[in-house]
Amino acid sequence: MTPENFQNQLLDSVPDGVFTVDADWRVTFFNQAAERITGIRRNEALGRRCCEVFRASICESACALKQTLTTRRQVSNKVVYIVNAQGERIPISISTAPLKDARGRVVGGVESFRDLRLVNELRQQAEQQDSFSDIIGRSAAMRQLFDLMPLVAESDSTVLIEGPSGTGKELFARALHQLSRRQQQPFVAINCGALPDTLLESELFGYKAGAFTDARKDKPGRFALAEGGTILLDEIGDISPAMQTRLLRVLQERVYEPLGSVVPVRCDVRVIAATNRSLTSLVRAGKFREDLYYRVHVVRLELPPLRSRREDLPPLVEHFVTRFNRLKGRDIAGLSDAALARLMEYDFPGNVRELENIIEHAFVLCRGGLIEPLHLPPQLRGESGGLPSHLPGGMTLAVMEKLLIQDALKRHQGNRAAAARELGMDPSTLFRKIKSLKLAKPTPEISL
Repeated sequence: MTPENFQNQLLDSVPDGVFTVDADWRVTFFNQAAERITGIRRNEALGRRCCEVFRASICESACALKQTLTTRRQVSNKVVYIVNAQGERIPISISTAPLKDARGRVVGGVESFRDLRLVNELRQQAEQQDSFSDIIGRSAAMRQLFDLMPLVAESDSTVLIEGPSGTGKELFARALHQLSRRQQQPFVAINCGALPDTLLESELFGYKAGAFTDARKDKPGRFALAEGGTILLDEIGDISPAMQTRLLRVLQERVYEPLGSVVPVRCDVRVIAATNRSLTSLVRAGKFREDLYYRVHVVRLELPPLRSRREDLPPLVEHFVTRFNRLKGRDIAGLSDAALARLMEYDFPGNVRELENIIEHAFVLCRGGLIEPLHLPPQLRGESGGLPSHLPGGMTLAVMEKLLIQDALKRHQGNRAAAARELGMDPSTLFRKIKSLKLAKPTPEISL
């Protein structure tokens, strides 16, 4: 066997596609993996220009192989899309290098590429495992909420959802509705804090013709529109004492009176209240009725801020990247390690809503491939006085992983099985990581 035949046989055995081109960009070698990924036979590819074979998203304007031959610099793991023989768009990761002869002269180029379809499928499976009714999370706090949701949904009891702005309170309310027996009936949401008393009253309970100037005909309120279904009273902590009194009657007696009417209307509506303020503190301050508090506080769900569940960042990022790719017709592959590290260092005062805005901002600046730190907003690029977290700046993903594992072990007093459950990984995987990272078992704290 000649050295050339041995080399070709060796390249045929690797799982990545490999091809070479000459100085005229004509394919001179095409391995079996390249045939499998592209759907193009070797004898059909040999002798043709590479752009005719691959029809990649970068062939016309930003050919990585051309860049390598021009600058003599290799390209590693650049994410692009090709079109196979069946017309399907396939995501691949490419690496390029110059091809030299025995005298060291550049006579062409070599490119290897990896099929990312399996990676994308695994990502989608992981996202499904880390989600619940469109709510993304793999942290212990989120998994506890996911476990509670079906039980709470079975009941018709009033639910109070507390959490900072941007944590997804309405998403949880909609999920409860979709899981309940009322799922075929309307879900109606209203922001109580955005309306003055007079307008809020008419919005909630409706009015009769002649109740006030310009009230020429009856108008149903949100309770009437939600009949048989669910109503979300968002920002309930912002309503006035007078409206609290009217709302208390609805929750106690399940009746209300539209403006301009003296005839009570009975309603069958499941009430979910939400607030970004502590109702307990408002009761103590005399700003929220205690009897109304106990009416809405039958079941309470507390949503954690994003900064306290950093392990949820990767699946949330994947979710938003997939969503914006679909909405904007783009092909962004995800975040680079450096960009993800910047996100892990940030405190997210705006929580999940802010993360969504950050990814959308990056989509505006990133033209393709991976989102890099330069595509992130200024406060994440270190160009302004953003809000740094307690995590050290400039950390790598390996350091982040080490910190997350250390934190989980500390919270569970060294219990590896419990820490593995919280981190969403198999205990054997966690054991290997502890060993490779050389993590010591935390010493239990002693109270004196």
